[in-house]
Amino acid sequence: MSSVRYRVSAAILAGGRATRFGGADKAALLIGGARIIDRQIAALAAVADDLAIIANDPARYSGLQIPIQPDAMPGAGALGGIYTALACARHDRVLVVACDLPFVTRDLLARLVQDAGDEIDAVVPRSRRGPEPLCALYTRGCMTAIEARIARGALAVADLASDIRVREIGVDALAAYDPEGRLFVNVNTPHDYARAREAEMSKPLPDRITEEQ
Repeated sequence: MSSVRYRVSAAILAGGRATRFGGADKAALLIGGARIIDRQIAALAAVADDLAIIANDPARYSGLQIPIQPDAMPGAGALGGIYTALACARHDRVLVVACDLPFVTRDLLARLVQDAGDEIDAVVPRSRRGPEPLCALYTRGCMTAIEARIARGALAVADLASDIRVREIGVDALAAYDPEGRLFVNVNTPHDYARAREAEMSKPLPDRITEEQ
């Protein structure tokens, strides 16, 4: 599979406390023999030419040789992480991925970039369970709206869409990128982790070999 890199930044949000996983480092969990964060870095680096990790524990990720950015607005959760990603990015457009999504692919990330345009502030996939704002593309045009929401304590990332111009990639369009229905499987709990590992083991062998090369 050939890769096309764009003039776009990317950020992995790894600042959560993982309270539902006993405080474990979810990004370091193994899926298919590779850490989640390494899988994500490979996918993002194939698309973006500027990559950062948003985290408040830089020592945890120091071996990756990728810039680690602490939260610019501590206590603001994932919404604050998106703000930090936009503030430190080299480019106006930023791909944002939560650190607990092991099956994000370069093809989906490229589609997010391709669907961006001057008339919108974000490109957000919509899976069968609803919008997926933690695997999306945002532009710096979102920063004022994010600042305002954080100031009033409205921290739900999904609600940001009401204050910005969003282009969605709908369920039907996503089907081409998610034939096995696992693209947005996340790892919030030990049960989720077991489910994700089972999903990886059920993947056809040739595809697994291609992804790991």
